[in-house]
Amino acid sequence: MTFPVVGVIGGGQLARMMAGPAVELGIELRVLAEGPDVSAVAAVAHSSIGDYRDLQTLRDFAAGVDVVTFDHEHVPGELLEQLAADGVSIQPSPSALLHAQDKLVMRRAVEDLGLPNPRWRAVRDAAGIEAFAVEAGWPVVLKTPRGGYDGKGVLVLQDAAGVAEAAAWFTGGDLLVEQFVPFSRELSVLVARRPSGESLAWPVVESIQVDSVCDEVIAPAPGLPAAIADAVTAAGLRIAERLGVTGVMAVELFETPGTGVGYLVNELAMRPHNSGHWTMDGSLTGQFEQHLRAVLDLPLGATDPVRQYAVMKNILGGPNTDIYAAYPPGMSSGPSAKVHFYGKDVRPGRKIGHVNALAAQGEPLEAVRARAAGVAGTLRDGTGMPSTDHA
Repeated sequence: MTFPVVGVIGGGQLARMMAGPAVELGIELRVLAEGPDVSAVAAVAHSSIGDYRDLQTLRDFAAGVDVVTFDHEHVPGELLEQLAADGVSIQPSPSALLHAQDKLVMRRAVEDLGLPNPRWRAVRDAAGIEAFAVEAGWPVVLKTPRGGYDGKGVLVLQDAAGVAEAAAWFTGGDLLVEQFVPFSRELSVLVARRPSGESLAWPVVESIQVDSVCDEVIAPAPGLPAAIADAVTAAGLRIAERLGVTGVMAVELFETPGTGVGYLVNELAMRPHNSGHWTMDGSLTGQFEQHLRAVLDLPLGATDPVRQYAVMKNILGGPNTDIYAAYPPGMSSGPSAKVHFYGKDVRPGRKIGHVNALAAQGEPLEAVRARAAGVAGTLRDGTGMPSTDHA
């Protein structure tokens, strides 16, 4: 039997969570990790350590695999182009991935597709910000086109007096400035596409952010009008098709009821995504299995939800550093909830795992949310653990 080898550049939790589905499918997974202690190394037997910014390291890694995909979008595009020129199968392609690497490129593409963007402009200095704000109104949002995530590389400027805060951001290249969108909530649609063209979407979800970090995801987004859900899904599938995306892609959006078509595109991610973690337990096919299917051009799996609601609650680092010791009280408090831990050291605010909870027959959504939050909170805080104080 000959099964393919999938190489993942990046050793974070997304690569780690591909390991289980790869084993189930009989696919060998290899990871190019940033260091020996990153999340995926403990879960993927064939892990090598190397710098993804070094061409020879990438070439050596690619030589042993059938297809290369990603845990993150930070690999320099010019190096990926050279790998592609070598004949390496890169999924998604460097030209598609660029739209998730560079927010200015993404904004232009969304505009060219006729999909709704916030008002935006490329600027090179403070005068450019102020000129844009005269047209769009204060406040405005300044973003670095590359490298930002979880609120990093984003600066909200309330008025002209705040522009001085951005002085250090101008280093010679263009920055992205956008109108501050008065949205009602954040949405996300996850789609998958294979090279031969088949594409599927999961239900549109609500993504709840706390301090610019995803805290909770509700699938499907409660109370979302069918017309908006259909339009958002169609937009995600259209972006994937027109940009030639392969693998899983998340389209993050702002819901704007009563304004325009009711939503605006925020950002793209071309890899499995935090807003899709609920699919691991709440969908017939989880995003990590689907990503492997897609990059290998295998038929995609059904994306139907298995329950009326699924809730994903992130576990962020908190006062408890002994996560396993909190498993008994955490699991007892929500026996039907599923815990996914990333094998990371605990640091305040760091994503170290997530909890998925599914609605029982007739169970109200708020009860599902409470169950997921309760288990995650117990693991984070260590509540209910036996006391170690014997004084």
